[in-house]
Amino acid sequence: MSATVTNTADPVLLALTQNRLDHISQQMGHVMVRTARSPIFSQAHDFTCFIAGPDGRVTAQADGIPIHSGGGGFAARAILRDFAGDIADDDVFLLNDPWAAGGNHLPDWVIARPVFVEGRLVSLVCNRAHQSDIGGGAAGTYNPEATEVWQEGVRLPVLKLIEAGKVRRDLWKLLLLNTRTPDLLEGDLGAMLGSTKIGAEQVAGLVTELGVGQALGYFDGILAHAAGRMGAALAEVPDGVYEGEERSDNDCFELRDIWVRVRVTIAGGRATVDFTGTDPQIRGFKNSTVANTHSAVYTAFASFFDPAIPRNEGTFSVIDIVAPEGSLVNAREGAATTMDTVFVAHEIIHAVWKALNQAAPDRAAAGWAKNIFGVTSGREPGAEGAEGRPYVFYHGLAAAGAGAVEGRDGFNQIGHLCTLGGLTISNAETYERLYPVHFNRQELRCDGGGAGQWRGGTGAHYDVEINTPALYSFRGEGLRYRTGFGVKGGDWGAAGEMHVREGEGAPVLAPKFGLRRMGAGRLTARSPGGGGWGDPLSRPVERVWRDWRDGLVSTEAARTRYGVILTGDPDDPEATLAAAVDETATAALRKP
Repeated sequence: MSATVTNTADPVLLALTQNRLDHISQQMGHVMVRTARSPIFSQAHDFTCFIAGPDGRVTAQADGIPIHSGGGGFAARAILRDFAGDIADDDVFLLNDPWAAGGNHLPDWVIARPVFVEGRLVSLVCNRAHQSDIGGGAAGTYNPEATEVWQEGVRLPVLKLIEAGKVRRDLWKLLLLNTRTPDLLEGDLGAMLGSTKIGAEQVAGLVTELGVGQALGYFDGILAHAAGRMGAALAEVPDGVYEGEERSDNDCFELRDIWVRVRVTIAGGRATVDFTGTDPQIRGFKNSTVANTHSAVYTAFASFFDPAIPRNEGTFSVIDIVAPEGSLVNAREGAATTMDTVFVAHEIIHAVWKALNQAAPDRAAAGWAKNIFGVTSGREPGAEGAEGRPYVFYHGLAAAGAGAVEGRDGFNQIGHLCTLGGLTISNAETYERLYPVHFNRQELRCDGGGAGQWRGGTGAHYDVEINTPALYSFRGEGLRYRTGFGVKGGDWGAAGEMHVREGEGAPVLAPKFGLRRMGAGRLTARSPGGGGWGDPLSRPVERVWRDWRDGLVSTEAARTRYGVILTGDPDDPEATLAAAVDETATAALRKP
């Protein structure tokens, strides 16, 4: 935008406009949660509502998860590019393809509704949502055996799903034919359409109230303000070049180290994030697309600096990204990419955090553990032995622990790092009503979190029975190696572990990635823990005692990791702090 508009914009109206747009985004989310048919939306909130201006730049993304919205502008601009001169009031667009349509991966479908006021396009109101099933080689959108995008589900360029207010029934039927759960998809698409309709009406009302010219000026002003805030934050960091790297221990088919390497150059209130040196793209489905890589980088910066900085495309206009084509962070068209929003996004965020931890050590963040939960799909029991409807069950309750920061322990159990907590964990009771499953255990893990002055998140101890024959789609990135790194003397979190058992057979080690058909059986897991922050011997004794009482730290770990000698039974209601702690022995262990 021009300097004139930026400098003359009423700061109060600018803030009010930003708040209105954020509120509209949140209202869209409320509509989606209350009307969507799939638990992945109504329970887990695996969708994001965002609002773009007429040039396709995202101005508001207040509801949802950052890996969706950070690259939302790629999708919005693909619509403007492909339908230039052919966008009308009452049109609604649909897309998902990472190369043809600015998508991040195939399961995330974008519904975008243009907003016209006085005959002028003023906005694109969008909802990006992870569908329960879109065809492909495995139920549940994730095919861990995929080596190319055509094995991962239906590819959608920018399409008009609704044209001049009329649903294209031929396209609608095509979509329902390419999913194993058409009843869910139909209901969820309806919820997405409803949420964007509410959003479009409210954006139109705001623009009408302000006047088209002034509203668009404020939209530009919002972006300029955000750019200034992020630029100021970067200006407080010493100019320099900072490097970080993060690895995966597999390519989905064999164990071998795969590296994301980044060089972050900060100078004059701007940052250049250069992934030159990152490993080439792999056979497996953990290759990142350009939009997804931008989202992951933006997530890393947004979570590292002041949370009061606005979150829109202006914020990230001061960050330049270099992602070599053919690498893990910019895979060529046709590569398998479905896992990219989680892994390799996790590795991208960690690598950037490690670089920023050097640049601003006072803001250092410990690593989040890599999650291990996958998908089980089958058919519900039918009447009198007949096959029932297909179901797709996501094992989200086996979520891992987050890393600690100064002043706060890591979240004990939380969705993927790329969601920053926006992906919620459902109730076991709800899942037992919706699916043929029974939970034997769902509790926080003991000794899972990395020790530190501030402890890493513990992860979970998870045990569920699957009561039907099913296809297990394993996504166990965090299995059998530590992934939540510690900082400032903090320890790594524990690695994850998982076993499956068919019928009454013996438990067997679950693979990291892959498909396995089994009869009714059981899955048990201990999800990995997040990294600790600071010297464990500096953790207050009272906090160690409290973790011991809560079953999060064992008597042995209290002694060996924290230097705290505890006696008695932690379940004993009389086990007070004074009674449980051997102060003399503890002081001797903690002596500098």
